[in-house]
Amino acid sequence: MVKRLLNCYASDFEKMTKEDLKQSIKASEGRTILSENVVSTSASPGLTNSEIARAFGADLILLNGLDVMKPEINGINNEENPIHYLKKLVGRPIGVNLEPVDESAVMAEDKLDISKGRQAFKETFEKANELGFDFICLTGNPGTGVSNKEINKALKVAKETFNGLIIAGKMHGAGVSESVVDLEAINEFISNGADIILLPAVGTVPGVTQDMVMEAVRLAKEKGVLTLSAIGTSQESADPATIREIALRNKIAGVDIQHIGDAGYGGIAPYQNILEMSRTIRGDRHTISRISGSNAR
Repeated sequence: MVKRLLNCYASDFEKMTKEDLKQSIKASEGRTILSENVVSTSASPGLTNSEIARAFGADLILLNGLDVMKPEINGINNEENPIHYLKKLVGRPIGVNLEPVDESAVMAEDKLDISKGRQAFKETFEKANELGFDFICLTGNPGTGVSNKEINKALKVAKETFNGLIIAGKMHGAGVSESVVDLEAINEFISNGADIILLPAVGTVPGVTQDMVMEAVRLAKEKGVLTLSAIGTSQESADPATIREIALRNKIAGVDIQHIGDAGYGGIAPYQNILEMSRTIRGDRHTISRISGSNAR
């Protein structure tokens, strides 16, 4: 049996299989934090955003805006594989957003075109394996035109191609006119191989209630799948009191992982808010452990 993530250090993560990581998160009972970071900028020159997130309590790091065919991360230079080097720096599991763009989607806003290396294809899944990612997230940034239909198509390919955990779902509309919390779509995500279902955090997307999220969480738990609530609506840069309320409401809803987005200064949530989320969902005892534990352990 694996250790719960709350008690894991860098050396523990190095030995984990994807199933070990999944069980480690489950055993932490809703006390896991995922920080999403933009890779093209940094809140502190000379450092990666991932190092900042890890320093203030993040357990998992999700890279946003990374072209896996040309992987470049602000704060890392002259490294043949920047992902392997980033893992040494942060001692945490690392994932990447890959976006299943729907070219036929009915858009609610102007469509934003992104590079092929940021999209969800067999080739990008293979490249994610080569780079050593622990998980991928099949979701959409604002305006990119990611749909539930295309997430399901990508899931089938990812399940056959990618070696790590697969997160799937929408944290907001991604520019597409469709429901963000759709139980039928979630059922399909699970059937097609999702390990973790992504849901908008209660208090972020208009009309997404705590009851809706709780129902989705119950469905996922019945199927042995984890859940993640996402703050992807720029509220990650609100005041700490807002983060505290969102964190508590989504812990009550039963999610396994709480995501905090990248829309703060420099492409990362304000460090105070990552810390506030940690203190809210697991208290000072575990927060101190997460921010203090050396990567040499």
